[in-house]
Amino acid sequence: MRKPNQRNVAERMEEELEILRGEAQLRTLETPAGIDLSSNDYLGLATDPTFKRAVMQSVAKTRTVGSTGSRLLSGNREEWEELESEFAGFAGTEAALYFGSGYAANVGLLSAILKPGDVVFSDECNHASLIDGIRLSRAPKIIYPHCDLRFLEKALREHAGAAGARVIVTESVFSMEGDVAPIQRLIELARAYDAELVVDEAHATGVCGPQGRGIAAEYDCERDILAIVHTCGKALASAGAFVCGANALRQFLVNRARTFVFSTAMPPYFAGQIRTALELARNADAERDHLCGIAAALREGLSAAGLRFGSSTTHIVPVLLGSNEAALHVAGQLQANGFAVKAIRPPTVPPDAARVRLSLTCKITLEDIHRLVSVLRAACQSLPQLSSVTPAHA
Repeated sequence: MRKPNQRNVAERMEEELEILRGEAQLRTLETPAGIDLSSNDYLGLATDPTFKRAVMQSVAKTRTVGSTGSRLLSGNREEWEELESEFAGFAGTEAALYFGSGYAANVGLLSAILKPGDVVFSDECNHASLIDGIRLSRAPKIIYPHCDLRFLEKALREHAGAAGARVIVTESVFSMEGDVAPIQRLIELARAYDAELVVDEAHATGVCGPQGRGIAAEYDCERDILAIVHTCGKALASAGAFVCGANALRQFLVNRARTFVFSTAMPPYFAGQIRTALELARNADAERDHLCGIAAALREGLSAAGLRFGSSTTHIVPVLLGSNEAALHVAGQLQANGFAVKAIRPPTVPPDAARVRLSLTCKITLEDIHRLVSVLRAACQSLPQLSSVTPAHA
């Protein structure tokens, strides 16, 4: 591979872009058109008229549209304190602290609580925000194979004598795989080896567990976890995230999480938007049932077509294709048939693990699913290298 000139930044950027273009890796910004299969709007709240009216009312009632500063200076408001208390109740924890994005929450949390003498055990499929938070902490890390508890237990045993803390970090619903972490077993391992657990519920919030309260709530183990991160920018159709845990964790992050301390607060009206989204999500059992049904139908159709979807058990269903070229071809065929979907390629996923990631929302119908499977089957049959694909879970 040709290496770019390292001495001139502008030239280096141009050369790197040209390399990406030549390798079919150049990404561009596009507005989705058609049935959106890349959306995280799992409950369909982004277009809900009741939700929209509530947001407008919240703006109308607020005293100030802007927050005016960070929350430690001029930006703290009763609206945020009240919402954090309410969200802690939703999460099943003592307290919660709001961050302006899920990325800021994970980076701020991990870079604050971890120290260079600690050891972190991170699932290989964890989101980039978790990875970056661990890197910033400078704590030694062990990357364990995806949900491989045997490997993880061996690593925990080998580091049982470490001077610092031992912390396991995982997503609950994995964003690229669509499977669910074995949270109960992770808690058991943490207890057995005097470790602690951090769980990112981003793709479970609003969708999984009782009232959409997440995987930890499903197993009634919220108080056994050091920190739970719930994102608002997906099923809650808003933005930001809450780090949920003990009162001491909240107070510590207020003082030590740099992405909280040095960020301008979100405007106070936005707390009203999230509160409404939370109320709607709590009562969205019908939408959650529909999501579960169409996801099951999609996996059944993929299996019948001989296409692999890995270990997905949720509303996120990857179609595993291998090469970049295959993923781009299939995505292009789906787009041509009215489905808004993107090819997911390295470095987002490992080499030779390119895919199309089908992210389902409650706005998608069973008829859409049947047509989607038909288009996928035809697109894959036009690729000779996929003609011998083994059935899912074979």
